Amino acid sequence: MNDVKLLFVCSRNKWRSLTAEKIFHGVNGYDVRSAGTEDHARIKVTGGHIGWANLIFVMERKHSRRLQEKFGPELIGKRVICLDIPDDYMFMDEELIETLKSRVAEYIELPEE
Repeated sequence: MNDVKLLFVCSRNKWRSLTAEKIFHGVNGYDVRSAGTEDHARIKVTGGHIGWANLIFVMERKHSRRLQEKFGPELIGKRVICLDIPDDYMFMDEELIETLKSRVAEYIELPEE
């Protein structure tokens, strides 16, 4: 049984991280959540999210900085990976899905297509 918990973080948790949560949920038994760094995010990232996650994927470097500023102590020992995906996509955009799959595949095992 896979007990890897993935957290995807973007700014507002409406397009990029929410798309990632939808496409990776249940894949290879991964437990997946998403959140945003901004005050008006759909789901705002909390220390609970950080503590829960084994792997944290951020869309841009600014998200990594924001997490470090707000949750520095909770991030000790956590792996934070920047995917370098700009805020250029809508929810479930086909190009966004392909980009997410290819960038995340470097870090977790994904099924063959």
